[in-house]
Amino acid sequence: MRHYEIVFIVHPDQSEQVPAMIERYKTMIGNEGGKIHRLEDWGRRQLAYPIQKMHKAHYVLMNVEIGQGTLDELEHAFKFNDAVLRHLTLKTAHAVTEASSMMKEEKSRSLSTAPEAKEAAAA
Repeated sequence: MRHYEIVFIVHPDQSEQVPAMIERYKTMIGNEGGKIHRLEDWGRRQLAYPIQKMHKAHYVLMNVEIGQGTLDELEHAFKFNDAVLRHLTLKTAHAVTEASSMMKEEKSRSLSTAPEAKEAAAA
């Protein structure tokens, strides 16, 4: 089995269905004996360029350890799911479990705004 990093972008109108999609992909991976090392839901973000006249989309990142058959099955599911606008699969040398730079940036941003919110509430 090999390690892969998978990012897929979901249509913004389908954001409420993302948890169900993630669960479906998790069971697909689990049934084939694969492992999920990292799963991050980045939420709705601005796209670099419009896709199907959309300017925002819902991003999801997964780091998985799966076989080729499972990867083919996942990519087939992405291609035939109309809610998935784009997907990218990269082969990695080893399992990545630490938080991605997107999540670290978001966490530091929320920590820096937390003291300001407390000051505003106290005033």
